[in-house]
Amino acid sequence: MIWINGALLPPGEARIDPRDRGYTLGDGLFETLAALDGHPRNLALHLERMARASTVLDLPLPVEATEVAGAIGQVLVANGLSKGPAALRLTLSRGVGSRGLLLPLDSKPVLVITASAHPPVPGHLDAAIVPIRRNEGSPLSRIKSLNYLDNVLAQQQAQALGASEALMLNNQGRIAGFARGNLLALLGEKLVTPPLAEGVLDGIARRRILQNAAKIGRETGDIVIKTGDIGKFRALWITNSLLGCVPITRLDGQEIPLNAELTAELAQLLH
Repeated sequence: MIWINGALLPPGEARIDPRDRGYTLGDGLFETLAALDGHPRNLALHLERMARASTVLDLPLPVEATEVAGAIGQVLVANGLSKGPAALRLTLSRGVGSRGLLLPLDSKPVLVITASAHPPVPGHLDAAIVPIRRNEGSPLSRIKSLNYLDNVLAQQQAQALGASEALMLNNQGRIAGFARGNLLALLGEKLVTPPLAEGVLDGIARRRILQNAAKIGRETGDIVIKTGDIGKFRALWITNSLLGCVPITRLDGQEIPLNAELTAELAQLLH
């Protein structure tokens, strides 16, 4: 079952107008988040991030944010996912409007909520640096817009290289993050991640680790990271709302140490 602007519909009856600018121009946003036993994790943070991004695009939610939690509950129950883990996606598009690139005055935004079984989380992953760059000069590099093809193509390139994750550099050749999530590394005794200005998404898992790492006695920093720093990594992770914090144990053929104890501590911070 799919929730669209207040209506809960079977997939065969759910309809998006083919003139919707989300389809024709990628004019929209999305959020993915995890739920456990019918309760979405970090929903307030996800809605806050979507609200910030909607301000960038001048794209308002068609419903009050307070209604979204109830809608998510409906979707989880309707899909038999009110027990155990589930994956949720919120997709916001501008809707149908007059032709052209300028923002239409008469559009009616569309919010779609879907749910599926939570994908299994692997114990570790490997990654490769890919040619596709993050454009740190674009506002889209720091929001989850429906223009996600850079990430899609980057992940495809990683797969062609025999890796499961794509590590993307920015236009300055510095490390930005993974196609599917943020990068977190242990450099010396400090947990580090690239700053948002490097073309980095303000990841929810990233933010929570930076805010709460002191609880496990770890200093953090968002610092510029260069490819030459990779050999200094004492541990490396990809973080996002569905994976949590998964170790990367090989990058471009180079072995990265697996710190199981710290990985478990980071998982506790997130959950």
